[in-house]
Amino acid sequence: MPRSREEPALQHSDSRIDRRAALQKMGVGGAIAWTAPLILSAPASAQGSVLSLCPTLGSAATFGVLGGSTVTNTGASVISGDVGVSPGASITGFPPGVVINGTIHSADATAAQAQSDVTIAYGDTAGRSADVTVTTDLGGQTLLPGVYDGATLDLTGTLTLDAQGDPDAVWVFQAGSTLLTADDSAVQLIGGANPCNVFWQVGSSATLGTNSTFVGTILALISITVTTGAMVDGRLLARTGAVTLDSNLITTPECASACL
Repeated sequence: MPRSREEPALQHSDSRIDRRAALQKMGVGGAIAWTAPLILSAPASAQGSVLSLCPTLGSAATFGVLGGSTVTNTGASVISGDVGVSPGASITGFPPGVVINGTIHSADATAAQAQSDVTIAYGDTAGRSADVTVTTDLGGQTLLPGVYDGATLDLTGTLTLDAQGDPDAVWVFQAGSTLLTADDSAVQLIGGANPCNVFWQVGSSATLGTNSTFVGTILALISITVTTGAMVDGRLLARTGAVTLDSNLITTPECASACL
């Protein structure tokens, strides 16, 4: 889809949405810099097209954790959903880790098909034109639906995703290299936002900080590391490398509509 020529609108946030804030352009290439707290909206034309380009996970949708080389767990992790690895065959740490509402798939046909579907979904999300280029930490921001990209994506504090009453609202985040979330950071959903419709495409590897709370499906080219006590309402899908867990709670969302 061609990139929209409309500039995204920045809106200051208080007890209600203040639509009087002025747009501030910084740098080149459509990059926008902002300071918290703000509500950042993608162009209306882009928002209207996001659902039609909703990533399709196929058979990978049932997986809470899927690695390319290995899946390694330390401590009492609980994964609700399937756990798998392909083309590698090593899944360790279960027990003490527990898989509920799912099955462990080690280098079998199910895991191989899921990886094939992850490759398609990764290419889909990576190939989209961004509505907004992120140049600062995501923490302290309230973001409306759209496609956001950055060379790296960092999160310290709380990122809020506001669907504004639209249950089909979709967010796609594109990290050129890494996704890094700080200890005790959080992604929170408001306005009817659905964890099924939040996607993080990562060009190399993702690391989620200790005791952080994360929402959405991570599609990482290489690896995903989830440090001690972090909780994920979504999926951890690594194409070529390892998924490493440490006393985590991973809940695969049940998606009845929109992004499946």
